[in-house]
Amino acid sequence: MKTLTSTGGAAPAPAARGIPKAASPRLGTTPPAPSCEKRCRNSLTCAGESPSPSSILSMPRLTNFVCGPVLAPPSSAAERVIIVTAAFVIAMLVQAFLVKPFTIHQVSMLPTLEEGDRILINRLTYHFREPRAGDIIVFESPLDPREDLVKRIVAVGGDRVSISEGVLYVNGRPVEEHYLLDRPFAGTLPETKVPVGHVFVLGDNRNNSGDSRLFGPIEEDAIIGTAFLIYWPIGRWGRL
Repeated sequence: MKTLTSTGGAAPAPAARGIPKAASPRLGTTPPAPSCEKRCRNSLTCAGESPSPSSILSMPRLTNFVCGPVLAPPSSAAERVIIVTAAFVIAMLVQAFLVKPFTIHQVSMLPTLEEGDRILINRLTYHFREPRAGDIIVFESPLDPREDLVKRIVAVGGDRVSISEGVLYVNGRPVEEHYLLDRPFAGTLPETKVPVGHVFVLGDNRNNSGDSRLFGPIEEDAIIGTAFLIYWPIGRWGRL
């Protein structure tokens, strides 16, 4: 029997069969980077790396795919305030310069306009053309500037207007008025010349209307706008 002798230390233990010895890193080499799972524990992939088909199939529906802080969404309350403020400003600008709603509180424009009708008036009409007969306008009352009236223009500056036995005459010619309330009207008005820059207005309900027969022609500067649409009630919706 042979005897094993030591030459300066214990003999190394024999390696177990079937188990390879782990390779130790060589001097001067960089150890491998930790796996993506270790660097990014809350996601299946990391920035700059492509997921494998198996990882894609195993991804849950709700997964954070990028590590790091998540930015908070904008405040919904602040957004609502901005939207409401913008809508209010736009509405004010539209009403001040373009379109204004108006509610009828009179019966002087029957049957064209009924009490309670809500209409829209165009504030820009006369920036692009001159007033003309037939226009329905809203204007400041010459008798009370705090009150707005709605009437129909029947004559403009330079015209001669008169009424005889209920018939309207402009420049000596009778005017056919299909829009009048179907009631007999026997009023009279001596011939009047409308000054330049003014209009002569009458209500369609001639027997129950305070108009230019009472306060004379009105200045064009007093006109707020022309009525162009009934928007309420729905059953009376339509253009004027």
